[in-house]
Amino acid sequence: MKQSAGILLYQIHKKSLQVLLVHPGGPFWAKKDGGAWTIPKGEFEENEEPLTAAKREFEEETGQTINGSFIPLKSLKQKSGKLIHAWAAEGIMDVTHLKSNTFEMPWPPKSGKIQSFPEVDKAQWFNTEEAHKKIIPGQAGFITELEIILTQKGLTIKK
Repeated sequence: MKQSAGILLYQIHKKSLQVLLVHPGGPFWAKKDGGAWTIPKGEFEENEEPLTAAKREFEEETGQTINGSFIPLKSLKQKSGKLIHAWAAEGIMDVTHLKSNTFEMPWPPKSGKIQSFPEVDKAQWFNTEEAHKKIIPGQAGFITELEIILTQKGLTIKK
């Protein structure tokens, strides 16, 4: 079974919870918006610690390292069967400094040309209401769980 690990970065701004989502790069995702965004994440091997993979993938997709306290979130199984392990972490990131790894693929189809595309073409902070509309539906549970955890910790979060 394929597995991915990722980080749901969050910040609280004027009692409003905001989460960082990234938009996948490449021609398949170019014109997709609602239901296309994701947490920064990527696949890892069986012998790799999932949190270590999540931190690595965050850096590969955003160009920024992440440290601090990590809140484990419940793993979610995607329609594809892939299992995503995630952690929430409070932090700040200037999305204008996004620097993602790239991947190569034949493009346009059947052209024989190989083109390079960023794994992530943009990152953006969203309030949770907007994030639920933007994120791939199978990952929305991470946002909901984070809202519950923070509320249980006594934080008052505006919707």
